[in-house]
Amino acid sequence: MAVQRAASPRRPPAPLWPRLLLPLLLLLLPAPSEGLGHSAELAFAVEPSDDVAVPGQPIVLDCRVEGTPPVRITWRKNGVELPESTHSTLLANGSLMIRHFRLEPGGSPSDEGDYECVAQNRFGLVVSRKARIQAATMSDFHVHPQATVGEEGGVARFQCQIHGLPKPLITWEKNRVPIDTDNERYTLLPKGVLQITGLRAEDSGIFHCVASNIASIRISHGARLTVSGSGSGAYKEPAILVGPENLTLTVHQTAVLECVATGNPRPIVSWSRLDGRPIGVEGIQVLGTGNLIISDVTVQHSGVYVCAANRPGTRVRRTAQGRLVVQAPAEFVQHPQSISRPAGTTAMFTCQAQGEPPPHVTWLKNGQVLGPGGHVRLKNNNSTLTISGIGPEDEAIYQCVAENSAGSSQASARLTVLWAEGLPGPPRNVRAVSVSSTEVRVSWSEPLANTKEIIGYVLHIRKAADPPELEYQEAVSKSTFQHLVSDLEPSTAYSFYIKAYTPRGASSASVPTLASTLGEAPAPPPLSVRVLGSSSLQLLWEPWPRLAQHEGGFKLFYRPASKTSFTGPILLPGTVSSYNLSQLDPTAVYEVKLLAYNQHGDGNATVRFVSLRGASERTALSPPCDCRKEEAANQTSTTGIVIGIHIGVTCIIFCVLFLLFGQRGRVLLCKDVENQLSPPQGPRSQRDPGILALNGARRGQRGQLGRDEKRVDMKELEQLFPLAGAAGQPDPRPTDPAAPAPCEETQLSVLPLQGCGLMEGKTTEAKTMEATAPCAGLAAAPPPPDGGPGLLSEGQASRPAAARVTQPAHSEQ
Repeated sequence: MAVQRAASPRRPPAPLWPRLLLPLLLLLLPAPSEGLGHSAELAFAVEPSDDVAVPGQPIVLDCRVEGTPPVRITWRKNGVELPESTHSTLLANGSLMIRHFRLEPGGSPSDEGDYECVAQNRFGLVVSRKARIQAATMSDFHVHPQATVGEEGGVARFQCQIHGLPKPLITWEKNRVPIDTDNERYTLLPKGVLQITGLRAEDSGIFHCVASNIASIRISHGARLTVSGSGSGAYKEPAILVGPENLTLTVHQTAVLECVATGNPRPIVSWSRLDGRPIGVEGIQVLGTGNLIISDVTVQHSGVYVCAANRPGTRVRRTAQGRLVVQAPAEFVQHPQSISRPAGTTAMFTCQAQGEPPPHVTWLKNGQVLGPGGHVRLKNNNSTLTISGIGPEDEAIYQCVAENSAGSSQASARLTVLWAEGLPGPPRNVRAVSVSSTEVRVSWSEPLANTKEIIGYVLHIRKAADPPELEYQEAVSKSTFQHLVSDLEPSTAYSFYIKAYTPRGASSASVPTLASTLGEAPAPPPLSVRVLGSSSLQLLWEPWPRLAQHEGGFKLFYRPASKTSFTGPILLPGTVSSYNLSQLDPTAVYEVKLLAYNQHGDGNATVRFVSLRGASERTALSPPCDCRKEEAANQTSTTGIVIGIHIGVTCIIFCVLFLLFGQRGRVLLCKDVENQLSPPQGPRSQRDPGILALNGARRGQRGQLGRDEKRVDMKELEQLFPLAGAAGQPDPRPTDPAAPAPCEETQLSVLPLQGCGLMEGKTTEAKTMEATAPCAGLAAAPPPPDGGPGLLSEGQASRPAAARVTQPAHSEQ
């Protein structure tokens, strides 16, 4: 593959130097030159391709090369160079001819394999893509057509399968005569399927499958087709007899997606993509009654295809689906470009390829696989090749080879190392001596020749265990032949080499030298202490895994502050980050000491003082709880609270009822007292005897008197029981000293039981007025002198009154 190269010059990438001298040195270097044509180097005009050979027949593998002569061309088979022989001949144009292709099983040499064309000139060596050569073969049928019976107007299908290289061509015969491919009812699919639609009686016969390629011809067993009478014409649900299969193809091949549907009436077959994207029309055709053919497939054709059989005029349908996977061989999106760089600088090649599946990229240097290591780095999935500190040995042709399961491709580019005349040689006698745990002194001698134009030196530094890309540089004056490298890590090996720079370029690198920094004892570790209890501590610090690499770890000491000797050392590995101390004295103050050590000795210790006295006091003040006792106490307390709430609510209810009904009882009692003690006035005198006789009346007479009492005049009631709102107004009654005193608690000493029956039938309005009577309460009284039923105390009178108060409410309902 020819490689085009840009003609515009490009400055070399300047490395980052920690000092200002290094950029100044690089500015004095000459600019790189580019634009060398590929015809002046070496490239392939024609590469070999995959092919199938007939055993015993000749085959030619093409290869043509362009480049600066002389060009030497050779061939490799399976990575091994083919020797010259009479069996294979190298043609003048570089192609390879195998006179008699061999396919000899049983351990004999075979000509099958992967072939590569190799071209070489003074610029380097290139290798062509691999061409796989296989022998033409034909196997026996592993699927023969089967006999079938169909109804007139129906569908018949035959299938055969056979493997061969190249892919066999399948044809069909009916009664030993090739079938008429112009008949629209006969559909031949490339995969070995014969479909016959609209069956007729004349379609009956014996069918054979014929497979042929350059290797052989095979004929399958015969299969009889029997066409019966016309169908019943009854309705049949649409059904898919054969749906599409999963296919994996390479671009530019043809995809055949089969779909055979039956039903009455005949279903309509349609195709769609499962992802909803349109199938398109270019290169798409339908064979027979529903087979989808996609010619010249591309990666965009990959997807899941759905075949649907619809009953005409309805939404009744059946579906089947198959996946099509299209692979694409690797091809380059960006080719590597030939470049020229001054010696000692960095060269970079970029190569980007695409394909399906994604290709794997490898690099070749003059035909040999180039891997990362030394001053060679591969990045971005091997798409970028970087060569640092280039020298004459790096001048070569570099190839980018992209390969996947669908094929491979290669592109090449040349690296030219500019080596100016008169450049100094490499610095000599480079030595590195450790000064301390963080410093190394590097010294050297002047090159042997061309030292007058030296403008400075560049010292390259990296850890011996690090890859080259982690290297860094420091610039040194031309008059200085030693340099102190600082800020290094203790007990670490470093690699050093140096180059001399002139305005025309850099010298080659000196011989690398190794030196290790001195070791030192570790620094004090950070330590924190946490009190776990009255007699235990937890010590915490950061682990140092590097201690294990240097035969080190931690040492732990502790003691009560009042004692002179420590307990310890307790040796701990460098990966440990905590330790617990237990069974300590709760009343003591402890001194804890932790230090790190390695093969160079013990480091300084970190000391902490901690007191357990506070933890002990807190523990005494807050003893551990007995959860079971607390739980039982909580349950008992909860039960007591509930019972107390019920008792309290009950007491409140009784108190309210007592106040309400007791008030009503006092109203009744005050009325009887007024009637008994007041003098006769007007019409009331006619009823006084009845009221007085009530003490000795029978129960039946009480009812009659109660009914008579309902007719009491309202004005009379107002005079007897003034409203509470008028308490502050002057009493309209005459203040007769002989009249009874107002109803007060101190004056109410006795009350006949029969007097309470007078209010039994009063109206609601009267009861409301009675509730406002200013009576306070009753006191216990001795029995009446007349031997009556006796008197009630306040508690005894309140219960009958409460019972009677509820009666009018029931009677109203």
